[in-house]
Amino acid sequence: MEEGSDYRRWDELIPDALGLIFKNLSLYEILTVVPRVCKSWGKAVGGPYCWQEIDIEDWSKERGCPDHIDRMLRMLITRSAGSLRKLSVSGTGQYDDGIFSFIADHAGSVHTLRLPRSEITDPIVESIAGRLSTLSFLDLSYCDRIGAHALEAIGKNCKMLLGLCRNMHPVNTAGKSSLDDEAHAIALSMSRLRRLEMSYHLVSTQSVLEIIYSCPELEFLDLRGCHHVELDEKFLKERYPKLKVLGPDVVDEYERNEWEEYSDFSDFSEYLAWEFVAGEVGDYYDNESLDEMWDDEVRLEDLELRFYEGIEDAGLHGWAPSP
Repeated sequence: MEEGSDYRRWDELIPDALGLIFKNLSLYEILTVVPRVCKSWGKAVGGPYCWQEIDIEDWSKERGCPDHIDRMLRMLITRSAGSLRKLSVSGTGQYDDGIFSFIADHAGSVHTLRLPRSEITDPIVESIAGRLSTLSFLDLSYCDRIGAHALEAIGKNCKMLLGLCRNMHPVNTAGKSSLDDEAHAIALSMSRLRRLEMSYHLVSTQSVLEIIYSCPELEFLDLRGCHHVELDEKFLKERYPKLKVLGPDVVDEYERNEWEEYSDFSDFSEYLAWEFVAGEVGDYYDNESLDEMWDDEVRLEDLELRFYEGIEDAGLHGWAPSP
């Protein structure tokens, strides 16, 4: 490096700057490649700088092993050292219900939480909801073991909640009668909602209207596949001009990007300055254990066959594309 040059060595960057850069890499690269480059990079990924936002939803879908998913969650959340703001993971909790308490114990700054297809239950939600008070966006889609009690507990404890995803799988709801208890719980306890997704949910017209009346700030309502619902479009446009309703008829394309901004709705969306210095966080696993998690070999018992998710021509069958 020439004397007086404006360029700086990468290994001399402060850890939080390195963390922002490393966020553009894949999870595999951050965990297995970056730590081996140099000590300063290893310290950056070993501390909280890369883990203010943890998104392993795609990885967890691909792995499909709940034990590996929960172990990875514990390691990354521990590394966040209380700075966690966003968490996205799919299919957790099948082997260890305690993972949800572990998440809640480290959720003091979390405003976005995505737990689709998890094994969370009503009693678990009721026990941890009080520790999720900072949430502004929550995704509990395809979580078949929760119901109205869980939603009511969330509504009573998460007063800053602006967005809720509670989509259901069409296979699980086809041909069943409408159940309005969840819709009633939402209307009763989540009056500040701006975005609500309830596709393929078992709700009636009356319960949907109850939500609309009780949530005056609602701007987007997804009712795709809610075939028991019949709304007067003219009435809604006149009475609620800011409300966009998708469905109940299923369309071939879902313009999700237009509303993606609501996934990050939060009064705390500004970047939080780091108020701590990275310490030596003992890794839960050595390199051999991590290599085991990333092993490309798939055992027959780990295979999972899904008939709906990921089918490109799902619209031909009358189903909306899987979120």
